[in-house]
Amino acid sequence: MHLAMDDSPPLAVPLYATPESLVEQAKHVADGEEALTVDREGAADAVGITMITGYLGAGKTTLVNYILHAQHGRRIAVILNEFGDELGIEKAMVNDGEGGALVEEWVELGNGCVCCSVKHSFVQALEQLLERREKFDHILLETTGLANPGPVASILWVDDQLESPVRLDSIITVVDARNLKQQLADTRDGGVVNEAYLQIAFADIVLLNKIDLVIGGVAAVAELETQIHNINALVKIVHSERCQVDLDVLFKQRAYEVQRSVDVEALLQLGERDFHDHMVGTISFSALEAADLDKVNDWLGEILWEGGNDFEIYRMKGMLNIHGSENMHMLQAVRDIYEIVPGQPWKPEVKQQTQIVIIGKNLKKEGFLESFRTCLVS
Repeated sequence: MHLAMDDSPPLAVPLYATPESLVEQAKHVADGEEALTVDREGAADAVGITMITGYLGAGKTTLVNYILHAQHGRRIAVILNEFGDELGIEKAMVNDGEGGALVEEWVELGNGCVCCSVKHSFVQALEQLLERREKFDHILLETTGLANPGPVASILWVDDQLESPVRLDSIITVVDARNLKQQLADTRDGGVVNEAYLQIAFADIVLLNKIDLVIGGVAAVAELETQIHNINALVKIVHSERCQVDLDVLFKQRAYEVQRSVDVEALLQLGERDFHDHMVGTISFSALEAADLDKVNDWLGEILWEGGNDFEIYRMKGMLNIHGSENMHMLQAVRDIYEIVPGQPWKPEVKQQTQIVIIGKNLKKEGFLESFRTCLVS
């Protein structure tokens, strides 16, 4: 977003509902009941969207082809930027709109999937697809040509135009294991971040494809995993050959439902972290003192909206020790949008502390930790 010089920067956008309603929900979750999404009315019945991105040649088309044609027993709607001959799909004109003003191509496939080619706005494609809601259980958005999945992820998380019939489930980045090192080494002029870094930084899952072609075997694959985790310490890595993978691993991840997606154990295992790989990396820090929730909101508004010319934040996750609350609070942010919700009550075996993980460009750990300390209650 570009702001005029005399405009005051808006606050970052918080998604949480009233604290009372969320604490009540947290109690149900603690009792083992099914959690509801909390950021939008009606989200409990929303259909999940999985974004798939990756470098040219990584295997996105192979994965989409598998989903569209394999007998996996799932009803998945796939939105493609365009049909390609390699997918083996015949185009079918089934909706020409009023007066021929809007034309979309839809194909129903033998394995129960539905496929469409996006010729107009992404929101229009979703609106049309949701008119056929009874035909599918999940949506896969294939993003060929999209270098940075962050903006679309933000739209899917909160865009009011969608009126909450959909929810972002996860971002999957398909990676060519054999060529990843070379792709990451490809530099850009002017400090611009390489697309391969951005795709890994925003990912919830990295599908490390073509591992059978990696020279150096297990040790070389382990080195690739370390490099990926140096960029995005929280990402889940899944191995594959020719994108043959159990779809249970890819779908229904609920990566943007904060109470489900913030893995406390994983956060604590990261400890104090400060890894960077060509500007992009992960930092994490902790604080034992309780934090003031209002001050945390101000802090997030400052770093996510006002930010600075010297750093960019792509993703954040964390658990917060909030002053006056018996509940652990969960934080998640994508670009300039964030959400804080109360989770379960603190367990006796878990130390009450704040642990925050930030993924982004040119991150200076000490600077973020120092600024966060202004939120702590002395």
